[in-house]
Amino acid sequence: MITCALLLSFGANAAGQDASADLVGSSPMLANTLPGAIQNLVSYAVSYEGVSYIRGGANPEHGFDCSGFVRYVFGRAEGVALPHSAMALSQIGSRIKMTEMLPGDLVFFRTLRNRISHVGIYLGNDQFIHASSTRTGIVMISNLKDRYWTSRFTLARRLEAPAEAEPSAEGSPAVSAR
Repeated sequence: MITCALLLSFGANAAGQDASADLVGSSPMLANTLPGAIQNLVSYAVSYEGVSYIRGGANPEHGFDCSGFVRYVFGRAEGVALPHSAMALSQIGSRIKMTEMLPGDLVFFRTLRNRISHVGIYLGNDQFIHASSTRTGIVMISNLKDRYWTSRFTLARRLEAPAEAEPSAEGSPAVSAR
């Protein structure tokens, strides 16, 4: 098991603070309690902090949008094929309560009218990483307790661990509700 995977230099969050101090996996003791696949997923996601936001973006070279970022991270870190749509992502996996969220869970928001239009990856301690918007222009770590995100939070979902998932026709593990 990787014991220090989350002790990487995560850079600064939007408030200019060291984001690693706020993450569940940032202490060696807590990092040891996370499964290796989740440690890898979270570390991989955080490694893209600061990459450009672009609507429809699906890779670090050109930039990400929110669902493109989630799709890319899960695809590269865990070999899981996911859709490129926040609404479609909100239909897979198991719905969980906010109090049950763990690093690697997906968090969903209604930022445009009354439909789910934004997704991020939960990091722990109320932090999540996401390709924010054209306004911020980057992949960033935000706090669920910020008024903006609290008022728009809609639901959280947990995807099956890749080792538990059935292979899809393309050979990548398919993701479904437990």
